[in-house]
Amino acid sequence: MSKAKPAVSEGNGFPWRELFILVIGPFMAILDGSIVNVAVPKLMAVFGVGTDQVQWVLTAYLLTSGVVIPVSGYLGDVVGYRRMYILSLAAFTLGSLFCGLSWSNTSLVVARVFQAVGGGMLVPISMGMLFKVVPRGKMGMAMGVWGISAMMAPTIGPTLGGYLVDELSWHMIFLINLPVGLLGMFLAAVFLKETPLLKARFDLVGCLLCGAGCFAVLLALSEGQDRGWTSQYIVTLLVSAFFFLLLFVLWELQEEQPMLDVRLLANPVFAASLLTTAVVTIGLFGGLFLVPIFTQNLLGLTPTQTGLLLMPAALASGLMMPISGRLYDKIGAKPLALVGLSVVAYTTWELHKINLDISTHWLQMMMVYRSLGMGLAMMPIGTAGMEAVEARLSGRASAFNNLVRQVSASLGIAFLTYVMTKRQAYHFSWLADGFSWSSPVAYGALQQVKQALGLPGDSALAVFSLAAQRQAMASAIADTFVVSAVMVAVAIPLSLFLGKKGKDARGG
Repeated sequence: MSKAKPAVSEGNGFPWRELFILVIGPFMAILDGSIVNVAVPKLMAVFGVGTDQVQWVLTAYLLTSGVVIPVSGYLGDVVGYRRMYILSLAAFTLGSLFCGLSWSNTSLVVARVFQAVGGGMLVPISMGMLFKVVPRGKMGMAMGVWGISAMMAPTIGPTLGGYLVDELSWHMIFLINLPVGLLGMFLAAVFLKETPLLKARFDLVGCLLCGAGCFAVLLALSEGQDRGWTSQYIVTLLVSAFFFLLLFVLWELQEEQPMLDVRLLANPVFAASLLTTAVVTIGLFGGLFLVPIFTQNLLGLTPTQTGLLLMPAALASGLMMPISGRLYDKIGAKPLALVGLSVVAYTTWELHKINLDISTHWLQMMMVYRSLGMGLAMMPIGTAGMEAVEARLSGRASAFNNLVRQVSASLGIAFLTYVMTKRQAYHFSWLADGFSWSSPVAYGALQQVKQALGLPGDSALAVFSLAAQRQAMASAIADTFVVSAVMVAVAIPLSLFLGKKGKDARGG
């Protein structure tokens, strides 16, 4: 056992300095996940590649981070959370430099893998260390401030990324990480204390099984929509993932020093927290990717304009997170989760009213109200589960928590994209039935368009077909918000299983 100085702050002082340092890494890592998306068309033009090739710039980061998350808790316990935080920041920053210097799509994909090794560990390592630095009675406030990074970064990313790509260069979406990363490493090296080290044997078999299972399921979720969910490739990946993860669970249950302790699921509060987080994350991703699709593809807004439209929502969630944290320390998770999730479910349901003539101000305000509910609910749900676990297991619990979030986010995008695609095909088929020369209702309208625009019959029909496609997509997005609202509503009764206070669940 190492004689490292205890990382928990002495006395009643709140460790604001440590908290600020531990926010830097997760904010960068989460921001990078959304900032790159807006640069995809630019990268396709610069490198002369198609969508199938450039997609690996995003997929490689997702897969790598998913594989390294499970091992982060073990490394934090054995190497030290301070050291691992600095090493993760270094890997992420160096990977960002390599990305900015990339000369081809292949070199960029390789650099993204290197970047993801650090980026994937930053969030669980930071969260794990936070539970060792902050006194348990003040975790609500700490997680409220820490959670600002997770709530605001995905919204700020497209705005910042759009500006950097439009006004400067695509290289800057990666190079902007360098000064922030170097600052974070310096502050961590100077001000953070090392956590006590644990002696544990590396669970190689568990690491390989979990890594293979996570890789297979994340790859299937990222490519299922393009390849087809019933294709042999996707089915093979999903079946392989199932057996890898089943073997992983069986192995971990008999392992004395497991890499990812599945026995934590025996804690009812922690299990309820993970299940609620998974269901809500799937539902919440409706707003994160459906609204940009609607505003850019149907309303014609640029990524920067879309980011500015969503910015008040990001600020609202950021404002609510510390308030939620203070309330959590006083009244616990259950009432906050119930009220917050109810607000999210209602506002997500209201978003099914969107159409091509919708007011952008109404959309903006609805997203603000939705974000207020998210800011009120999400931090207590996660913190209640983490506080229900013994302090010595907080690193492993953090890795478990973030792995569930990663898989749930990918599942949410895949599932809601599937719903949107199917509903779009349904609505277009229904609308297209009326757009033909044989339709008595449409014939007059087609003749008017033909004469007004001087178009031949086929071109007039094409105009109506394009209008039908736009209307079908708008209706499909509206339908998908209904599904998203149902997912959030399902999580409301699950939150009843959260204890009043995390410490109550531990019996202390």
